[in-house]
Amino acid sequence: MLEFARKAYKKYIYVNFEDEEMLKHVFEPDFDIARILEALSLRFHTSIDEQTLLIFDEIQAAPRGITSLKYFFEKAPEYHVITAGSLLGISMHGGDSFPVGKVDFVNLMPMSFMEFLRAAGQEPMARLVEESKWDSIAYVKDRMVQLLRSYYYVGGMPEAVKAYCDGLGNDEVRRIQTNILMTYENDFSKHAPTKEVPRIRMVWHSITSQLAKENRKFIYGMLRHGARAKEFEVAVEWLQDAGLVHKVNRTKCGEMPLSAFEDFGTFKLFILDVGLMTAMNKLSAESVMLGNDVFSSYRGAMTEQYVCQQLLGVVDFVYYWSADNSRGEIDFLVQKGEKIIPIEVKAEENLKSKSLSAFVARYPSLHGIRLSMSDYREQEWMTNVPLYAACCIK
Repeated sequence: MLEFARKAYKKYIYVNFEDEEMLKHVFEPDFDIARILEALSLRFHTSIDEQTLLIFDEIQAAPRGITSLKYFFEKAPEYHVITAGSLLGISMHGGDSFPVGKVDFVNLMPMSFMEFLRAAGQEPMARLVEESKWDSIAYVKDRMVQLLRSYYYVGGMPEAVKAYCDGLGNDEVRRIQTNILMTYENDFSKHAPTKEVPRIRMVWHSITSQLAKENRKFIYGMLRHGARAKEFEVAVEWLQDAGLVHKVNRTKCGEMPLSAFEDFGTFKLFILDVGLMTAMNKLSAESVMLGNDVFSSYRGAMTEQYVCQQLLGVVDFVYYWSADNSRGEIDFLVQKGEKIIPIEVKAEENLKSKSLSAFVARYPSLHGIRLSMSDYREQEWMTNVPLYAACCIK
């Protein structure tokens, strides 16, 4: 937001409502925009006009701050306002009416691998992938794979990426990730209904072990002996609404539209970022970046987490498919326009794709995608796409 303000506006005012104890309550008396602007002007010792961008950060910390946006829109549209806040804080914020139809929303996800490359000064590498220059990539494949493994460790949380790019070291990256995870856990108690907090924590802490299973389907019985869906459904939905997990539901069919065949009771849970996943598992930088066998049994789960994260940056919904008799599974199914794309994920260069070939044979109008560490190659029924190009599937 600050970078945007510097480039696009003559002047801006930045308010972080978690730090500004007095201004935190500026919206409580009323929504008189003139009074609010005067308070901001006095606090920052500057005049405010139509050329000033107002930046409200951590807006969920200001009572009635979210509601105020409606009145800026209706009473003072000549003033430009940009706000930010955690989805967890905003979506769970009580007492505020949401300014439906008055605000343009931008949902910021963790940085994709392509964004990570650019942040790390690897613009040419990102361009090679986006332009599908596979012959040229062959000359730098080792470097590309090394960068991908670094991304597995660092992930896409901007502060962690910045520490990596600034050369502050892996320990600093891990410290930042750990702080983020601690903040999330503290927010459980702050925003969630008290009776749900223990269940939310149980679901949150179980995700990585659930994904470590060969069948990555989420099983309530793993939370505690005799646990049932009705006890934990609210906890799962709360984490999903807060943007901390991605719920990938099973679809029973490979036909359009996938949502019509959705099985809401069978799903996988992924967390929002692969770097946070490695931090939750306390995986060392060496084991992840060097790709050794220390965590070989967990490599598949981490790779699926990475792929899910990349896909959700380019499509709205991701599903998976499994046969009713549990014989055969497609890791991900996505719908792009009028196309359904079945995607199989391989952590390394394992090129066996029995489930994918059987699925495409069942739905011959489909063309499969296999994501692996192997090079790009096309076959009549399937295309192998390198994992580092997961967010650029066409």
